[in-house]
Amino acid sequence: MRELAGKAAFVTGGAEGIGLALGRALAAAGMKVMLADIESEALSAAVKSLHNAGPTVRGIVCDVADPASVDRAAKETIAAFGNVHVVCNNAGVAAAGGIDNISLDNWRWVLDVNLMGVVHGVRAFLPHIREHGEGGHFVNTASMAGMNGGLGFSPYVASKFAVVGMSEGLATQLKPLGIGVSVLCPHFVRTRIGESARNRPERYGEGQVFDPASPAGQLLAHIAANIASGLEPAEVAARVVAAIRADEVYVFTHPDMRGAVDQRFAAIQAAMDRVAAAP
Repeated sequence: MRELAGKAAFVTGGAEGIGLALGRALAAAGMKVMLADIESEALSAAVKSLHNAGPTVRGIVCDVADPASVDRAAKETIAAFGNVHVVCNNAGVAAAGGIDNISLDNWRWVLDVNLMGVVHGVRAFLPHIREHGEGGHFVNTASMAGMNGGLGFSPYVASKFAVVGMSEGLATQLKPLGIGVSVLCPHFVRTRIGESARNRPERYGEGQVFDPASPAGQLLAHIAANIASGLEPAEVAARVVAAIRADEVYVFTHPDMRGAVDQRFAAIQAAMDRVAAAP
């Protein structure tokens, strides 16, 4: 989709961080933008901050873990803007994993938002984009955590690996229809994902508190420090807009992470070589 001006976009997790940066970048490209977020006050502030950013920016409260909420947001977006062309399934949360004190509530919450939130977004908008026939593009936010298992046994890693695989399959099926798919895999970005629990619904429990000296506590501290010095969301958004225009499937933002990816791929290739050489 080289031409974005005059078209419409829907962005989840749009109240701040990468989502807000995506909204700003798409609006600057001339798109009408609907920001969707579970946090109503932050959403209102985000919409206000973009009032001069582009043709039209609106907001809608949406819980991506709830398919009915996403369906409702999709219908209101289409009613407001007409045909929608770009869907950024960006909303995401993080919760501690590890092999000690495995929390099923953490796993359910993270998978419901990070994985099923993407499924719900595709399900809500794909029939509409296919029907209007003007082309379109899905951007699914994964992570470098979806390219290597460095965070260990983690619902975040599991969800992001799933988003990568799902996006690859979706891209193959939608390409003949003139609909593009990109999967965004950033490393550390300066966002508030470390504070995801502020929006954790009661149905998923209160989450866990880890001893700072425990392995999980030390990992969380390491992640928080790296997020604080991470890439600016605006740089990520600029890369995404370029990928939409160029119809790129993989969107990376941190070239220094290539070593970690190469190491994983080398291990996979070595295993394939061993089985090929077996009697």
